[in-house]
Amino acid sequence: MNVRTDPAQLNPLLDFTDLPRFDAITPEAVEPAIDALLDEADRALRQATAADFPAQWSALASTLDVATERLSRAWGAVSHLNSVVDTPALRAAYNAALPKVTEFWTRLGADERLYAKYKAMDPAALTAEQARARENALRGFVLGGAELQGEAKARFADIQERSAALAQKFSENALDATDAFSLCVPAEELAGVPADVVQATAAAARADGLEGHKLTLKMPVYLPVMQFAHSSALRERLYRAYVTRASEQSDRPEFDNAAVMAELLALRHEEARLLGHRHFADVSLVPKMADSPEQVVAFLRDLATKARPFAEQDLADMRSFAAKELGIAEPQAWDWPYIGEKLKEARYAFSEQEVKPYFTAPKVLGGLFHIVETLFEVAIRRDSAPTWHPGVEFYRIERDGRLIGQFYLDPGARTGKRGGAWMDDVRARWRRPDNATLQTPVAHLVCNFADGVGGKPALLTHDDVITLFHEFGHGLHHMLTQVDERDVSGISGVEWDAVELPSQFMENFCWEWEVLRHMTAHVDTGEPLPRALFDKMLAAKNFQSGLQTLRQVEFALFDMLLHSQPEPPADAAAILGLLDRVRDEVAVLKPPAYSRTPHTFSHIFAGGYSAGYYSYKWAEVLSADAYAAFEEAAQQNGHSTLDVETGRRYRRSILEAGGSRPAMESFVAFRGREPSIDALLRHQGMA
Repeated sequence: MNVRTDPAQLNPLLDFTDLPRFDAITPEAVEPAIDALLDEADRALRQATAADFPAQWSALASTLDVATERLSRAWGAVSHLNSVVDTPALRAAYNAALPKVTEFWTRLGADERLYAKYKAMDPAALTAEQARARENALRGFVLGGAELQGEAKARFADIQERSAALAQKFSENALDATDAFSLCVPAEELAGVPADVVQATAAAARADGLEGHKLTLKMPVYLPVMQFAHSSALRERLYRAYVTRASEQSDRPEFDNAAVMAELLALRHEEARLLGHRHFADVSLVPKMADSPEQVVAFLRDLATKARPFAEQDLADMRSFAAKELGIAEPQAWDWPYIGEKLKEARYAFSEQEVKPYFTAPKVLGGLFHIVETLFEVAIRRDSAPTWHPGVEFYRIERDGRLIGQFYLDPGARTGKRGGAWMDDVRARWRRPDNATLQTPVAHLVCNFADGVGGKPALLTHDDVITLFHEFGHGLHHMLTQVDERDVSGISGVEWDAVELPSQFMENFCWEWEVLRHMTAHVDTGEPLPRALFDKMLAAKNFQSGLQTLRQVEFALFDMLLHSQPEPPADAAAILGLLDRVRDEVAVLKPPAYSRTPHTFSHIFAGGYSAGYYSYKWAEVLSADAYAAFEEAAQQNGHSTLDVETGRRYRRSILEAGGSRPAMESFVAFRGREPSIDALLRHQGMA
């Protein structure tokens, strides 16, 4: 009998033979595994920084990078589970390990001996990919505090550890405040709400042993109630609960994020001053395409100026319609989504709910895969792997029978799962220096869609379809890379304000008839989406695009100004005061005074977009212009935008190149010129 004593067999987080053993990872496994991997990484760091260790890329990679990559993969698995299946035990294990992991990465990034090894490397001995990764590393050491000394260096490390803990606390408060709210209402209060939502909320109430319908603040419930419920009183209750989450205005003040935000901003400002910068926005932009906060602010204000006349017309149209057709003389904040939906139905004889039965999740996924397979000359197949939830699916991407990448798809909303949608990496493409094998990339694609009801497949709104395509675009950037150097393969090393290009690019296909008709089938009849209904959707595509653009500009401008103050806002009142000033400047529609938008603005307080939220609008310029190349090919060739030759050029210039060169170089390689804003304004009906 063979008795296995290999620790990797005992602790699933120490098993790197293949994919993570998500079904076997327990909270109890976290501490011993992370401690063991931190010890291993520490030994590798000591070895690599010894005086006699050669300042060579291959030596550092095979010693230090192998150890730190194992730590990254294990911690990535723990972090992922913490986001998608949060439990008290897992949260406790995660929070116990977080300071130790943060301390190690901070120490590594500030190690002047390691910095000296990178500086001493002979650039002529490096490949182009290695040279790019070394440039990024040298910049990272400076931003990581490697040039600081004594007390300043120690303080910098303290700031990193405290900031990581605060960002995690912000996330937990936002999640807990969202999960804590529920409201049980009788059926008559849901008049106007789509049938599938009515069924799902009834099932949720029954599961809790309650009568009636259980409403929550999760998007698959909250949004349709706000858009369709005839009851203004119900919409107001839900709206107030939603916009006061994680604040002192809610009935759960223990989740208030006010102090967390103020301390985070103070720490970021202090970090920037330690590094010799004016403020955190300067630090944030060092590795990005944009040159300065002033350039970003000018870009946003210019976009606001262009969008404002359209937004003012959008608002005037809604006010007039509300008064004449709905009898709402003085619309309140909770009325606007309802008015907007009713106006869209009246103007275009089209409702999101009319379209939704045609977008069954399996059919949409099949259509998405068909686009990717056609454009990028790959095959996508079901695959098997251990997962963390029965609703998770696993797939592989191949070209000519050769594995290129794999991905997990976790589509459903549930308690204990962070809201929103995201792509994250499980592991990167890498020619491993320890055994010369090629490690293929693996991605997580996470959404928060409503589950199917009554044994039927899940139904997606068209917005859900766009979200799925968006995250898949990120996934393609990660998985289709042909770069073998881990630090610049896929999305690694790509400037943050260019990283949304491939995701936003994919959204455009959701508006193409030749594409869309193959990914729809009515949930009851199997009939494809009628062309007449699509034409109404298309006519309504830019409905309120002026208002939507100003809303994104508002968020982005608030974020950039928040992080570029001479002194950081001292408290929540100062943060809200700044947001009010931004709204005075750019918004045409303002929420009530009790609204607490910053308190759940996870992108900038817990999601890596601090002084970077503008990236969505910045990259939209790139993505719209990139997609225009497919439109031009379609016009020339008289067929759909699924042009294989253009797809091949896009794949090779942008997706396969990953972070191995500046994003502008990749864009110019594809387009033959620098980007223009014209395509974006045209796509959004604001030309």
